[in-house]
Amino acid sequence: MSLEEILSFLFQTYQVWTYGILFIVLFAETGFVFTPFLPGDSLLFAAGTLAAAGSLDIRFLFFLLMIAAVAGDSVNYWIGRRIGPKVFFKDQGRLFNRRHLERSQQFYETHGGKTIFFARFIPVIRTFAPFLAGIGRMSYRRFFVYNVIGGIVWVGLFLFTGFFFGQWAFVKEHFSLIIFAIICLSLIPAILEYLRAKKREK
Repeated sequence: MSLEEILSFLFQTYQVWTYGILFIVLFAETGFVFTPFLPGDSLLFAAGTLAAAGSLDIRFLFFLLMIAAVAGDSVNYWIGRRIGPKVFFKDQGRLFNRRHLERSQQFYETHGGKTIFFARFIPVIRTFAPFLAGIGRMSYRRFFVYNVIGGIVWVGLFLFTGFFFGQWAFVKEHFSLIIFAIICLSLIPAILEYLRAKKREK
């Protein structure tokens, strides 16, 4: 059963409560570091497709899921900020090393804004980025600005792409393949940034 079929089943079964289910899934995908496996890009695209079919209200859906994305990142940030100093308490150690914390702080002071924005479009990374921003003590005001901008662009891009193109016959027939292509495209910013970093090192 495809994600679109699952969402259709949810709407037929739970009707208006489908909005709440979508909110919870998207919030958890961005809000908890241990749930990066939940659908993000594909969920937004499929929800947009369902809205185009008339099952969901696209304007309310956009507003609701934008709040879920922003709130999820904010919660993840504060979890990282609260537990960071408690976890990175040793001067030595492979994983929980205080020097790693210091490097994280330096990184987010310099690159934190664009990291929070671009991480939105990279599966798994978008779950860890706000958590690490909290650990790195990135200014919450600065974090919040990029969190909101990234959340609006991310939700709007995938949701409205599904809304305007999800009803095309080609899209319906190759839905799984298109979702896979969306995930691959989401990885492009990370790959480009990695190549630029390698080039700077040389």
